[in-house]
Amino acid sequence: MMCAARVRSVVALLVVGALAALAGCNSTGFSGAGGGPRIQTNAPVTGQTIGTGSVRIALLLPLSATGNAGQIAQTFRNAADLALRDFKTSDIQILVKDDLGTPDGGRAAATEAISEGAQLILGPLFAGSVAAVSQVARASNIPVIAFSTDTTQAAQGVYLLSFLPQSDVDRIIGFAASRGKKSFAALIPNNAYGTVIEAALQRAVANAGGRVMTSQHYDLDKLSMQQQANSVATLAKSGTIDSIFMPDAGDAAPFLAQVMAADGIKPGSVQYLGSGQWDDPRIAGESNLTGGWFPGPDASGFNAFAKRYQAAFGAAPYRAATLAYDATSLAAGLSARFGDQRFSRQTLTNPNGFIGVDGAFRFLPNGLNQRGLAVYEVKNGQSVMIDPAPKSFAKPPGT
Repeated sequence: MMCAARVRSVVALLVVGALAALAGCNSTGFSGAGGGPRIQTNAPVTGQTIGTGSVRIALLLPLSATGNAGQIAQTFRNAADLALRDFKTSDIQILVKDDLGTPDGGRAAATEAISEGAQLILGPLFAGSVAAVSQVARASNIPVIAFSTDTTQAAQGVYLLSFLPQSDVDRIIGFAASRGKKSFAALIPNNAYGTVIEAALQRAVANAGGRVMTSQHYDLDKLSMQQQANSVATLAKSGTIDSIFMPDAGDAAPFLAQVMAADGIKPGSVQYLGSGQWDDPRIAGESNLTGGWFPGPDASGFNAFAKRYQAAFGAAPYRAATLAYDATSLAAGLSARFGDQRFSRQTLTNPNGFIGVDGAFRFLPNGLNQRGLAVYEVKNGQSVMIDPAPKSFAKPPGT
């Protein structure tokens, strides 16, 4: 975590003014050629707002959705509020709109926000709502910074701020390759996440000069998982592979590791690799995963954010609430520094990126993102950082 004194002079061209606030711990949307979106600066505003600035942005959340969705939405709303409290000179006003957690609700919320002068849309959270909002935003040339993890929703002018599988895989495979790992096996869940993560794995391993020797796909039942884990264990015992990638977390990776341990694969005999989902007490507590590596943001950033959130709202934040905080801080910082070009494609896709609670990130022209992640090792019942997250991006996107 970069505390206030260290953030003031962070990388040139980053939105330091906006995002230094997060560490005070104690435009174009679719056409892309320049210029700004079509807006109505004096339109009346209905509903909930945060801030009183002259630059209006929308925050679309499933506030009235049932179950956990509504609770998560409120945490995101609070995180945006906290960002404006931290960025005391902000000139933005947030138009908070309930998208109901549905495509129709998202479409209506976006239409209302744009009619009230929103120049940028933050959210929605769910993929179906992102698709509907994108259609409305495209018609008015308004960029969207969405919180969905569905990479199919990313496009020019629709930027995903969430943690994406590709960043996880690129980081952990790149690190493993730097430690001499060349031959990989994978145990992949047989679901949509598995499809995305496997494609990312194939690309990352090829870029690292390695080989994926096998990818075994398991259904979410113990018999299927055991069969596939036994198959990979056979390869490991033969010396064909030096690393096993298991991106699934929860109870899945511990169970797979237990199966392979019973089949003769002991910690240290092969390198276990995970995803950001391994930031889980069940992973840290599994002795058969000792020595395993996985990527993740510097935890100190979230810990500092969580303390400030708790002090402000009397409850712990949902882990992903940093997305709303960073999106709001980004909007405030861009507004303060870039005038009419604040939300242009060129500004939002600056290859130098930005600094947020969870570290460095940048948007790619195709709407995806890259993040600077640390690498952790499972050790003695906890996760220990063994390689810090980069503070900036050394290479242009796509290289």
